[in-house]
Amino acid sequence: MANHAATKKDVRQSTKRNERNRYYGKTTRNAIRDLKEVDEKKAATEQMPAVAAMIDKLAKRGVIHKNKASNLKSKLARRVNALAK
Repeated sequence: MANHAATKKDVRQSTKRNERNRYYGKTTRNAIRDLKEVDEKKAATEQMPAVAAMIDKLAKRGVIHKNKASNLKSKLARRVNALAK
């Protein structure tokens, strides 16, 4: 690493961003896991918009690819729609 002030600042910023992105990614994965465990259609339907918004935010921030976000939301929607009342 170069010993310049700007380079040191960039390292600090990228470390902070990395920790933040890991936090949001892990939180979203936990929300997806919790949504998959729900057996009632009403509860799953209520949770789905919040989880979809979390996935969209990850894609917007560049943590995951936009196609991966789309695939995740599609799979979750099919799972929620397949639940019995």
